[in-house]
Amino acid sequence: MGTLTGKTAVVTGSTSGIGLAYARAFASAGANVVINGMGEPADIERERAKIESDFSVKAVHSPADMLKPAEIAEMIAFGEKTFGSVDVLVNNAGIQFVAPIEDFPIEKWDAIIAINLSSAFHGIRAVIPGMKKRGWGRIINTASAHSLVASPFKSAYVAAKHGIAGLTKTAALELATFKITVNCISPGYVWTPLVEKQIPDTMKARGLTKEQVINDVLLQAQPTKQFVTAEQVAALALYLCGDDASQITGANLSMDGGWTAA
Repeated sequence: MGTLTGKTAVVTGSTSGIGLAYARAFASAGANVVINGMGEPADIERERAKIESDFSVKAVHSPADMLKPAEIAEMIAFGEKTFGSVDVLVNNAGIQFVAPIEDFPIEKWDAIIAINLSSAFHGIRAVIPGMKKRGWGRIINTASAHSLVASPFKSAYVAAKHGIAGLTKTAALELATFKITVNCISPGYVWTPLVEKQIPDTMKARGLTKEQVINDVLLQAQPTKQFVTAEQVAALALYLCGDDASQITGANLSMDGGWTAA
């Protein structure tokens, strides 16, 4: 029996990258999973089916748009209706945009705050009643080293991730007596499609080559000089779901190769 057998996990932004690693980690522990996110329907279906075949659990996809609060609430309701409960919620969906503040498009600011921060609030709000009723829950937010430190040209992302850290603490205090823990994980640079996609923008913004961006910008901050892996982040999330982690709540857990130690 896996540690999450009979439980259900909802993971936003889980059709690739860290989110998909979370979903697969929970499935490996016996949880049914609701994956969410965008992408080619055939790619999403392939990953969904692979979770089922690899781990002998049920997996469904919710196309909920993280810009739309009503759809986020519907996604939680869909998980509860399909599987009977939502026991683990991981708020992971995120987008990025890189530009100086004075050139930062207002609609990009609004979208990043909505997807990277507000969507987590809407998900938590929707999942709390069921978790309180059952007397157990795990809420995990993907923050970032940027929840603790800043980098230039990422005003919206840094603001959103600092917000995630504050939301995590507040929710943890409100839910502390209900056997519901709320934590955030703050990875450094993880090699994901999101990171790969921002390399050209950073090359342009700073006038650097791809190699320079990887070594002098991305990994420059990480004393280990290695990317964090999505699987390492997912393993920490899985630990947070176990009984051994029942007294870890309101924490911001860094996994950043030493970045924020400096």
